[in-house]
Amino acid sequence: MAGLAVRSGKFWGRAAIIAILALPVASAPVFAERIKDLASVEGVRSNQLIGYGLVAGLDGSGDQTTQTPFTTQSIVNMLAQLGITMPAGQALQLKNVAAAMVTASLPAFAKPGQQIDVTVSSLGNAKSLRGGTLLMTPLKGADGQIYAMAQGNILVGGAGASSGASKVTVNHLSAGRIAGGATVERAVPTPLGQGPYVHYEMSDTDFGTAQRVVEAINREMGPGTAQAIDGRVVRVLAPESPAARVAFMGRIENLDVKPMKLAARVIVNPRTGSVVMNQTVTIDACAVAHGNLSVVVNNEQSVSQPNALSQGQTTTTNQADIQIKQDGGALMNVKAGVNLADIVKALNALGANPQDLLAILQAMKAAGALRAELEVI
Repeated sequence: MAGLAVRSGKFWGRAAIIAILALPVASAPVFAERIKDLASVEGVRSNQLIGYGLVAGLDGSGDQTTQTPFTTQSIVNMLAQLGITMPAGQALQLKNVAAAMVTASLPAFAKPGQQIDVTVSSLGNAKSLRGGTLLMTPLKGADGQIYAMAQGNILVGGAGASSGASKVTVNHLSAGRIAGGATVERAVPTPLGQGPYVHYEMSDTDFGTAQRVVEAINREMGPGTAQAIDGRVVRVLAPESPAARVAFMGRIENLDVKPMKLAARVIVNPRTGSVVMNQTVTIDACAVAHGNLSVVVNNEQSVSQPNALSQGQTTTTNQADIQIKQDGGALMNVKAGVNLADIVKALNALGANPQDLLAILQAMKAAGALRAELEVI
């Protein structure tokens, strides 16, 4: 009986271990996204605004008005509107004013009186906008109508100082931001669909994901409610009443949909050396050899000075020193990778810097070893 109890204990112990190991797999959450994150409502969009204004109150870091005549002209026009007439022919030498372009994004359903953020960017040769105040600036849309008025103190995330020919700058000082710096003066009509239908536009063209969105809506709202027009647009039958339509769309936005597998893509930026790849990228086994070639040219000038009584001339000669160095690159075997961790490990084994990695990825794509779309931005 004791032996039977021991064997039984071992048996149940193994069964418990198997059950514990299987528990995380059974309870793993299913990857899903809301329809709100996958699609947007057709017609619900933001509008870009732009305006020209003046920034005052700078600490001697404004435009050099002799080189930026539009700044001087703007100041004269502004003073004239305030009832101040400048003498004709008098040149203004101001260092505390800068011309700037003001941009903002008018969100959908924005109403008069609502405040939006604006970005102020120097238009002339101002050294810094730090500490400046944007004067009242009308912001216009693509139709030339004024939709907002901007004004306020500019926040510049940086610092700088200069003395003589020396200069130290931290971050970018020629652009800043005003939180809530513009007040909406005119609303843009944003209809929620035309007639009985509302159209949802998918972020990416994918027939499989569009079909899954249709199935999720029909399962929640009833058969025949949604229909896929193509791989990007889903047409949904919605209530006619505005209040009922808002509630209806609120329910749809929070429905969970499991999207299709993402397309394998590698994004490279040759200007910064950045390389970003998503989780669906795979590589096949291949062999890679990469070496660096560097050419260094040094030019030194030497002056030949003759003796005082030799009646010779002083001459300058150039001595060039050219060095060519090539680092040897051994042929390395890159193992196939089916997940992102394996790919990162294989590429790191090459020991290449980001700039060299751009060339390696392009060569792997040409050889058919990189199973992904290579996009250069």
